Amino acid sequence: MNICFLTKKEKEGVEDAINICKKITSNIDVYDGSNSNSFPRVIFEKEYDILISYISNWIVPKIVLNRTKRWNINFHPGSPDYPGIGCFNFAIYNSAKQFGATAHIMDTTVDTGRIVGVNRFIMTKKETVETLSKKTYKALLVLFDDVMKHFITNNSLPECDEEWAKIPYKRSDLERLATIDSNMTKTEIDKRIRATYYKGKPAPFVELGGYRFEYNPDR
Repeated sequence: MNICFLTKKEKEGVEDAINICKKITSNIDVYDGSNSNSFPRVIFEKEYDILISYISNWIVPKIVLNRTKRWNINFHPGSPDYPGIGCFNFAIYNSAKQFGATAHIMDTTVDTGRIVGVNRFIMTKKETVETLSKKTYKALLVLFDDVMKHFITNNSLPECDEEWAKIPYKRSDLERLATIDSNMTKTEIDKRIRATYYKGKPAPFVELGGYRFEYNPDR
């Protein structure tokens, strides 16, 4: 069996997930998208039994999905209530009581395929993007281990009756959430900052005169 593993190596739990795969097969190709590089062209020339997307930003082309012999599985750092981009951000903004990780079959539209597993946990009222992401990556690794163990034992993927709760969030949705304007109350501004700020990443912002001014708590 050969596995294609798409990921961002700097994310927590990735090396552990790769090692789980290595216990299953030595034929694993790992492709790292940490530096926002384009989808690896070499994959178009290969044929895999299983293709895994694990915290990867790449949208896998349909032609690649169709070449996979068994399954294309995405491990999404978000519960079925939060498909698409900005899952941490919207969960915090909505004051969600639960969050989690989702495993699903990949379709041509992001985060819409059949769900094969979910691992949820309780959110606190003081979650930040940083704390929530760390909890989610831990939950995602547990889910990954469970799915792969099921595959090894049963030669199949788990059955799950959960469904996606909405259409996937888009980058434009996240941009709107991160936009601050003078008509907002201080409570709303604080809420948006907590939901969208993560040090070193694009920050909540104000636009004035065609310029963008980003929130920076260190200045």
